[in-house]
Amino acid sequence: MNRIVLLSFGLLGLFSSATRAQSLSVAGLSSEYAVNPIGLSPAAPVRLSWRLVSTERNVLQTAYEIKVFSGRGRLVWNSSKTVSGQSVHIRYKGPALLPRSRYYWQVRVWDNHGHGSEWSPLNYWETGLNSGDWSAKWITPEGPDSAEGPVPMLRKGFAVSGKIRQARLYITAHGLYEAWINGRRVGDGLLTPGWTNYRQRLQYQVYDVTSLLATGANAAAAIIGDGWYRGPTYRGRKNIYGNTTGLLFQLEITLEDGSRQTVVSDGSWRSSDGPIRYSEFFNGEVYDARMEKAGWQKAGYDDAAWAVVRTERPDTTARLIATDAPLVRRHEVFKPLSILRTPKGETVIDFGQNLVGWVRWRSRGRAGDTIVVRHGEVLDPQGNFYTANLRSARQTITYISKGGAEEWFEPHFTFQGFRYVKVEGPVDLQDIEAVAIYSDMEQTGDFTTSDTLINRLQHNIQWGQRGNFIDIPTDCPQRDERLGWTGDAQAFSATATFNMDVAMFYAKWLADLRSEQLPDGAVPYVIPNVLRPQDNASAGWSDVATIAPWNVYLAYGDTTILRDQYTSMKAWVDYIRAHAVDDLWNTGDHFGDWLFYTPGDADDDGRAAITDKHLIAQTFYAHSTQLLINAAKVLGRQADVSAYSALLKRIKDVFVDEYTTRRGRLVSGSQTAYVLALRFDMLPDSLRPQAAARLVQNIKDYGNHLTTGFLGTPHLCHVLTRYGYNDVAYRLLMQRTYPSWLYPVTRGATTIWERWDGIRPDGSLQQANMNSFNHYAYGAIGDWMYKTITGVNPVDSAPGYKKILFRPRPGGGLTHAAAHLRTLYGMVSLQWTLDSGRIAIDVTIPPNTTAELDLPGKKERLELGSGDYHYEYVAGAGM
Repeated sequence: MNRIVLLSFGLLGLFSSATRAQSLSVAGLSSEYAVNPIGLSPAAPVRLSWRLVSTERNVLQTAYEIKVFSGRGRLVWNSSKTVSGQSVHIRYKGPALLPRSRYYWQVRVWDNHGHGSEWSPLNYWETGLNSGDWSAKWITPEGPDSAEGPVPMLRKGFAVSGKIRQARLYITAHGLYEAWINGRRVGDGLLTPGWTNYRQRLQYQVYDVTSLLATGANAAAAIIGDGWYRGPTYRGRKNIYGNTTGLLFQLEITLEDGSRQTVVSDGSWRSSDGPIRYSEFFNGEVYDARMEKAGWQKAGYDDAAWAVVRTERPDTTARLIATDAPLVRRHEVFKPLSILRTPKGETVIDFGQNLVGWVRWRSRGRAGDTIVVRHGEVLDPQGNFYTANLRSARQTITYISKGGAEEWFEPHFTFQGFRYVKVEGPVDLQDIEAVAIYSDMEQTGDFTTSDTLINRLQHNIQWGQRGNFIDIPTDCPQRDERLGWTGDAQAFSATATFNMDVAMFYAKWLADLRSEQLPDGAVPYVIPNVLRPQDNASAGWSDVATIAPWNVYLAYGDTTILRDQYTSMKAWVDYIRAHAVDDLWNTGDHFGDWLFYTPGDADDDGRAAITDKHLIAQTFYAHSTQLLINAAKVLGRQADVSAYSALLKRIKDVFVDEYTTRRGRLVSGSQTAYVLALRFDMLPDSLRPQAAARLVQNIKDYGNHLTTGFLGTPHLCHVLTRYGYNDVAYRLLMQRTYPSWLYPVTRGATTIWERWDGIRPDGSLQQANMNSFNHYAYGAIGDWMYKTITGVNPVDSAPGYKKILFRPRPGGGLTHAAAHLRTLYGMVSLQWTLDSGRIAIDVTIPPNTTAELDLPGKKERLELGSGDYHYEYVAGAGM
């Protein structure tokens, strides 16, 4: 008899009284997913969230009360005691928010055990400006100012007439900016104001600069780089959004006597060029320290010889928007792992990790000494420095010393993708360090197993996400591309939500998708769109319009993303419907199953990994329609539910008629064809088992290898597990030879590769024109790993992990696996261990959530409340 042993930890005897306040408290308060944010839009409804903390089991919130106060302590809204279990995304419902205003808030809660918490500590949010609040003018340097030229320097001296109570800086740029007040850097964000569809949406940032100012003389200073605004983009296009850089600067100072003083960008500013002779993404930076202007960022600097600036009024009515997505910031710092002397005699530093960012160093040299640093991802087969896969991107930093004292250098308006750097010039190699930069997203997920290669795969998945989530989700961070390709983004979106808090990151990017969507509903290949107008509407790429919002909703339970994107979702489905013929989408150009396995002449026996592009299109037509139906149900749009449900049935019926034989064989016999047909429920129930069997046979025909590309890969193992072939899914995961997920790991990969064989088994490199070694799309296997190996799943009917489905399925020879996920409700975790024929499972369920535990090898499902649980029993066969 298999006995289930249940243990609970630290829950008995701690509190005997149900009335003790400390048995329930509130923590983790956030406004718009951030702690104490400043600069939120006054026009947008602020959403408030918190976590319950309790020492008891089975805790559910039954009511809450929120109080919101003005900065002067006046109560502006009291929700009163509201009977509700909702503890995330509660909308502020008080009077309209005022601009430039701080609001303090606190909450208390009650639970189902009769406890009431104390009031939480006060948190706050602060609003930015309304469109009519800008008095600053756009300023741009007078004289020569062209893309790929010297970076302009702008400054203004000013006086503050009294003691300062507080000061806020509202700032943005055409291009990228760095700003200083009195020689001290404003904020720690990088590549600001970020990349959006500048034609319609230009973010501004807000900074508390109170501590940077002084009574009396002060100075404001900024530099403006080309950035995405006018710098080179894909295929050499420049000046996408404009041909001149500019600064918009509004400093508002409140004095102790209550009076206000405003310093704005206007005609009184002065401009010059300086040491940054060139700085842009693809090619790097040239910095001539001999041209530095000492003290130019500080008060008292003589700028009489500087040029005046040109001014113009800003268009503030629609384009300027508050920033609510995370800024790009510095993160991990890497010291040299080793210093190499290549066969060609090159001096190369190996940092041990393919990362995205830059290198910085200290040096001491003579005036005119030049240090040149080139960046690359891999070495060639002979062990030499290699950059051919960068295509036209130079990824080069050139620094010219001014001589004298020790010099410190860090680049400004560029970033590189690299593991190796080739160094030329007089610098101590041990003084060079690599800095990783990416959007400041909290890591929320952690996943480990007993297999070191699988752990490395997870490491690579996370580093692929870090390196490609630099303000937008890019395809790659190193070559002359670095665009927001929609196919990559949709494929990886579910995995992304586990690893990091990407709620506002995706919300920002999807808002740009809405703004870039064509009037007929077509979705461009890349967002923001810098390609040709006709580059749009590809199956599996443009479907990001429905897939990403739904995955974000599942992860965070936030209906706002569905409300905001619903019109876009519907427009995309309607675009397909308009271009389909009798409900069959067999028109248009499509990328298909991008970069699927192609073995060449060895695949001439009819098995074929090639999948009909229109077959793929029809499956994604169905999938997007289903997701639209799902969103309509959540939002209560019943008429759309009915209309699109009828459409979905026709789409699937036409698929069977067009692409399926009477016995269920598909016209494309590839893994991707069967995977998508099964994943998106394209086949009648009676035909699904044989289709799954055909898929498995195809996998066996390829020696237990996958052949899928960007569109099939995310769904492959999910389908195998769903149809009873979990052992085959594990076989694919654990496969170490090409093509497989672990093959790159065995070749030393530290990120996910663009191709299954970026480095071929014979050591040669794939074709250089498309061979990125940091390309996260194939990392989408992470979603299956988290949901199947450790079994941590959201539930559609209670998203955001309000209810959790634990359904671990051990296999593949693993003896241990663990996942920890920090949700909006708290930590969710499951870990299991196989030892001596027994399995032990531990789960953690945060307060105000429930879970269903589907024990592997058991028929029963357990309904659980919050708390910690431990189960042990005899493991079944196959674990």
